[in-house]
Amino acid sequence: MPDRVVDLHTHSLASDGTDSPAALVRKAAAKGLAAIALTDHDSMDGLDEAAAEAVRSGIAFVRGIELAVQDGPAELHILGLFMPQPSERMRAALEILRQSRRVRNQAMLDMLAALGMPMSMAEVRAHSGKGAVGRPHIALAMKSRGYVPSRKDAFARYIGWKGAAFVPRTLFSPAEGIRLLRDEGATVVLAHPCLSANMTASRLDGILAKFRGYGLQALEAYHSAHDPEAVRLCVELARKHSLLLTGGSDYHGANKEGVELGSGAGRLRVPYALLEKLREFRGRDAPKAL
Repeated sequence: MPDRVVDLHTHSLASDGTDSPAALVRKAAAKGLAAIALTDHDSMDGLDEAAAEAVRSGIAFVRGIELAVQDGPAELHILGLFMPQPSERMRAALEILRQSRRVRNQAMLDMLAALGMPMSMAEVRAHSGKGAVGRPHIALAMKSRGYVPSRKDAFARYIGWKGAAFVPRTLFSPAEGIRLLRDEGATVVLAHPCLSANMTASRLDGILAKFRGYGLQALEAYHSAHDPEAVRLCVELARKHSLLLTGGSDYHGANKEGVELGSGAGRLRVPYALLEKLREFRGRDAPKAL
């Protein structure tokens, strides 16, 4: 069916979304999506639950994950799609990332307290459900305390990249992150590149050339925050560097206002054909990982 659409970038309570993995899949099925990928930050904890619900709901499911990698003082994000059950090496790597996140969270709370905005980790954790605690939960705690009017303001003024209480976290290099996912058998995607700090067409061109050498296989051209110009640039550069295309809403539930599952900010449409091409590529490139 030519009108079938998919969403290959979503988040659940296992990281910083607000829907349980099962609820997320049910919502995707109710919206008529043909397939959904769950790509939580630094976590694969929700994948089995989501996969089981996908069978019950009759929707195709792609096991995924999202990792951040170092980009100077900032970071870039990569997706691993078609993730198998995690190896011991992957489990160890994820624990390193989670510990780095815990250290960073406490450091940001310390800086916020020094700025006259004290909060406990328990307050922040109350906004995370059972998932990993991250900056979105700090932002929600700040809003609950009345320190900021919105989550967006918390990031812009305090905990975003240039904010007064921003603390970088220890990340893998791009080569390390891409190789980790490739060694697991995943298809590796550079996520929402045009959202990254100081991104230009020429810089993205250079990044893709470098990352392609590390093993990058696809580029997320279709994303809720990519305008038509960004989409055109990604499609053009993906063709230049022989990369596959992917797309997704980057849905986080109530933690990302204005972003809906499947449709993003209203204009997103990721055709099922992209998923078919990813599967065809995997059949040629790494049949043992299917």
